[in-house]
Amino acid sequence: MTELLYYQDAYCQEFDAKITAVETQEGKTRVTLDRTAFYPGGGGQPNDIGTLTVAGNTYPVAKVKKEGGQHWHTLGQEVADLAVGTPIQGQLDWDRRHAIMRTHTAMHILCGVVWRDYGASVTGGNMDPGKGRMDFEFAELTREMISEIEAKCNVEVAAAHPVRDQSLPREEAFQIPDLIRTKINLLPEGIPEIRTVELVGLDLQADGGTHVRNTQEVGSIKVTDYKSKGAINKRMYIELG
Repeated sequence: MTELLYYQDAYCQEFDAKITAVETQEGKTRVTLDRTAFYPGGGGQPNDIGTLTVAGNTYPVAKVKKEGGQHWHTLGQEVADLAVGTPIQGQLDWDRRHAIMRTHTAMHILCGVVWRDYGASVTGGNMDPGKGRMDFEFAELTREMISEIEAKCNVEVAAAHPVRDQSLPREEAFQIPDLIRTKINLLPEGIPEIRTVELVGLDLQADGGTHVRNTQEVGSIKVTDYKSKGAINKRMYIELG
């Protein structure tokens, strides 16, 4: 099992590790490590990219994917001389990761405001560095509502809510009211522990991604567009200032 440094400290940018497995797929080498700060993607959050340095040679990490208990780091090329047990140094593309963290927290702010004030469930979402979109179970969404939601989101940014995460036994986690904000519960039955992310005083839900420490770190939120995706499904697009 890979030690997940991104859960221990989401601000970890560099780390040392050892290679635990090596293979080649489609002309590119990929490796697993005994520990990693690279987020593998999931829940709408994209995987991290960056570099791995081995014996003075630096290789780009183009993709990270979780398979079972391992995180496979796909390099941008084939490397012939990597071996199990070799020490490496990992380096995240930090500007990109931090932008994603800010975006992910911004989407929880949006979700918290919409759930609290309009009672609308999330039906989908996706994010890129600095921007994202979320779908909600709205029968109607107007420009006036969008302006109101945007203003409320920025009030919550300025409120500087601390952001906290913890892992709870499954039974204990599901005693939390409204823990699952998506229309469909996407958590597999076999997961014994549920990770939760709380924007203290605003939002608490199950989540597996990385976030900033405080809502103020998000910066301004702008709802740039909205559209109907069905009779009771409306999409909002956001960008960060």
